[in-house]
Amino acid sequence: MYDVVLLTLGSERDAPGGCGSGGACCGGATEAQADPTGQTDPTAQADPTGQVNPTAQADPTGQFNPTGQADGDSDRCATERPRVPVLACADALIARGARVETVTARSDAEIDAVLARLDGPARPDGLTWPDLDGKTRLVVATASDGQLRAVLRRLVRRYAPAPSRRPADLPGNRTLPDLPPVAVLPLDPARGGTHRDLAAQLGLPRDPAAVAAAVLDGTARRLDLLRNDGGSVTLDGALLGAADDAGRPLHWRARVEVDDAILTNGDEPLLACAVGNAGGYATLDDVTLLTAPDPTDGQIEVAVAVPVVVRSALGRKRVRLEVRRARGRAVSVLPREGKVPYLDDGVEGELTRKRSWWIEPGAWAVWSI
Repeated sequence: MYDVVLLTLGSERDAPGGCGSGGACCGGATEAQADPTGQTDPTAQADPTGQVNPTAQADPTGQFNPTGQADGDSDRCATERPRVPVLACADALIARGARVETVTARSDAEIDAVLARLDGPARPDGLTWPDLDGKTRLVVATASDGQLRAVLRRLVRRYAPAPSRRPADLPGNRTLPDLPPVAVLPLDPARGGTHRDLAAQLGLPRDPAAVAAAVLDGTARRLDLLRNDGGSVTLDGALLGAADDAGRPLHWRARVEVDDAILTNGDEPLLACAVGNAGGYATLDDVTLLTAPDPTDGQIEVAVAVPVVVRSALGRKRVRLEVRRARGRAVSVLPREGKVPYLDDGVEGELTRKRSWWIEPGAWAVWSI
């Protein structure tokens, strides 16, 4: 029978330094921080497509908050004791004979201590590698996609080898091995409704007993993962752009390139740019940005929304929205002026320099029925 760890992320007020040791809540370290114990060199990420700037650093502003909550909302993700869905899932697992442990991690080090249980046997090359046939299974209880991303970010930092130590058995189109599957236990049932979280998009079970069944009897469904040269990962997607206090979109400029296709060179105003792995940012108001984002097709779908002035037959000017799309293995966004606000898996940030995302086909997996 399996050993199952039910992992919940705690808040910054539960421990000095907060979960992530960067002042952010629920696993949210500043993503430029070096990992003193991991294998990955976050300042020199290898990109098999050649799209990544190997010297790029994460934004120095430290704006990331992997809960997706604004400053001052950290209490909403506090978990001083297991919540009811966690206890119900534990009961369902125990009833099936599983050995269950509930853990609340309040720092990246505590997350890493849980993930270490997924390590495989020692390798001759000294790399830390996951054990995909192990008897320990992980359930991540999430109040937001940002929390799930925080755990996947630590998995990547644990198992992705530095470019200088790339082993021969690593697939040619990947920079990391197959990550161990995780089960997702959503803590907010409403996120499966109007505001669809990643679990809802993937059709994963939300009932604690069903999640327990997926852990013990389900299959591992492998999904694409986006890495970026800021040292983090993206599970769903990113939306770049902002609106004023009245809700009107603000214009900004950037060069957006998908593989060898240039969607905009930075000379024209943009209203939005969507980088999609799944469908969380497929639409903006009533405008379709991404047509068919699929987290299993090995490609990134990217769209930019460009306001275009056209003249009618009577000579009147009007503005229409032109959406340009492209698909590929990597995308780069280079702001031309100022800061560009964005959401990445629901996490707020500001882009001040070039950022590149690239696809890792089938790199992570979820337990599903």
